[in-house]
Amino acid sequence: MASGLFALLDDVSALVKASAASLDDVPAQVAKTTGKVSGIVIDDTAVTPKYVVGLDPSRELSIIFQIAKKSLINKLFILTPAALVLGYFAPWAITPILMLGGAYLCFEGYEKVHSMFSKHPAVAVESEQLEKITPEELEQQRVKGAVRTDIILSAEIMAIAYSQVVGQAIVNQILVMLAVAVFITVAVYGFVGLIVKADDIGVHLTQDKYPPAVQKLGRGIVKFMPRFLSILSYVGTVAMLWVGAEIIAHGIPVTSHLLDDLARSLAHLPVVAWLAKALVCAVAGLGIGFVVEKLVLLVKKVIPGKQDSYKVG
Repeated sequence: MASGLFALLDDVSALVKASAASLDDVPAQVAKTTGKVSGIVIDDTAVTPKYVVGLDPSRELSIIFQIAKKSLINKLFILTPAALVLGYFAPWAITPILMLGGAYLCFEGYEKVHSMFSKHPAVAVESEQLEKITPEELEQQRVKGAVRTDIILSAEIMAIAYSQVVGQAIVNQILVMLAVAVFITVAVYGFVGLIVKADDIGVHLTQDKYPPAVQKLGRGIVKFMPRFLSILSYVGTVAMLWVGAEIIAHGIPVTSHLLDDLARSLAHLPVVAWLAKALVCAVAGLGIGFVVEKLVLLVKKVIPGKQDSYKVG
């Protein structure tokens, strides 16, 4: 009896040690996964500031907090459980879902590039429509639009996070995905909050109570922020195309091998290898986005009532 109890205690001790050793890998897995989703994170960070443009500056942080809160809720209580359940019952579906999300990112990226080189006479009409709603209604519309876009990007993040922990203990899977959800959300929306309030910080630093050097820094921040937001928008578009195409490429064995061969051929120049892969994927993403847009337009012609249903948030 005593020997059986000691054997049981030994088994429990071994299990605890194994679990502890496994948990030690969680920070490394979170760091690895964060690196994998860096492109989507850049895109998410670049896209969000546009949703507070034209609104009351005093409401900017509140709006960002609302978006961040809903983004975190979606990641923790919808996307993470969905990925875990899908991974358990239908693991074969993970890659196709990732590829569909990648196609959406390419489509959205293509739409943005297309809009840069085309004129939009409907902007004045849209402005007139905005004048007919209250600031509160406009704020709600912006939050809903931001959450719609975010849930696509968040789904990609959580699916990629799950793909990095497949085959590990369920505790590890849950901890890594929850940690990724919290870390990514705090990092993205914390940085977005800093971006949208940077001009206010700059104005504050220009006050006479600060030394001339600090005042000069404040004026520099105020002048630089519009240019920075413009650059960030372009970077976000490129990241969207690059990430979307890379996700699709890794879902197809032939293209996945080609990307790996490209990376290996430039392994002695890691920065060049990264840039080359990103450039190839971004160009491919444009092509994929073009094809997806044509398919969407075809669906609109075939199915009545779908004229405006594909608009990107």
